[in-house]
Amino acid sequence: MNERCSVGIDVSSAWLDVAAGQEIWRVANDDDGIAELVARLLELEPARVVLEPSGGYEMRLLRALSASELPAAPVNPRQIRDFARSLGRLAKTDRIDALVLMQFGEAIQPPIRLLAGGDGARLKALEARRRQLVEMTTAEKNRLRTAPEDIAAAIREHIKWLGQQREALDSEISELLSAIPEWCEKSELLQTVPGVGPVVTANFLANLPELGTLNRRQIAALVGVAPFNRDSGSYRGKRTVWGGRSQVRTALYLAALVASRHNPVIRDFYERLRAAGKPKKLALVACMRKLLTVLNSMLRNRKPWSLQPA
Repeated sequence: MNERCSVGIDVSSAWLDVAAGQEIWRVANDDDGIAELVARLLELEPARVVLEPSGGYEMRLLRALSASELPAAPVNPRQIRDFARSLGRLAKTDRIDALVLMQFGEAIQPPIRLLAGGDGARLKALEARRRQLVEMTTAEKNRLRTAPEDIAAAIREHIKWLGQQREALDSEISELLSAIPEWCEKSELLQTVPGVGPVVTANFLANLPELGTLNRRQIAALVGVAPFNRDSGSYRGKRTVWGGRSQVRTALYLAALVASRHNPVIRDFYERLRAAGKPKKLALVACMRKLLTVLNSMLRNRKPWSLQPA
């Protein structure tokens, strides 16, 4: 195939619709169908295989592509919808989506992303499961407020069980981080910062492996705390943040919230912004960005936290 040729794959729970050049075909989203697809892609040698997240149904395919060293390029579904509208494609079917994904790959050439394997995949799965347990605990506590007593007893028992499961996951995550020298070093460096604890550290290591490898603007945009302009002609709109990795941004928010009270540098920065009349939310987002910049610099330079400027 032409070196610029891309393959688009629309993922559903049962099927994978594939567009490559002039061909569009369908295989089952199971082990046999994926094995057939991988074999055909190895013959085609595409520049990239473009697909969008689909509620986890894409993970088996991504693992197979990674194992076969095929250049997978997962993309944000919003980008694909906007791209389709720019082409005037208002209809939506699985075949059309696969074709749009292929055209997006050829026009935009999204970056190829390697799926974490081995210990990286394990850490990501453990951290994701821990977040799920926290979400379930919060939901159960909310139900407890209005539940009748006989139901409340069962809810309290479930909350207790969820807590035990979370503690077991925390121990497993800690053991995994301690077993990998690089992760152990990064974990110790990150936790020297007031406001950053083991939960936030595990989240960053699992979901933001780029931390310490990008410049401050790139890492802020990747996480979704970089402000974007909204200007047109003489109009000057408010700059806003959006996009990025939501799971990382949530952890960063909690870390910045603690740091704005207990970290001298972040606290002083927050108080200066508030004294200048900035709203609380805007000031906290600025603290998130500053804290992320500090963490990124620390890992890049392999230097622990210090009150003195670098």
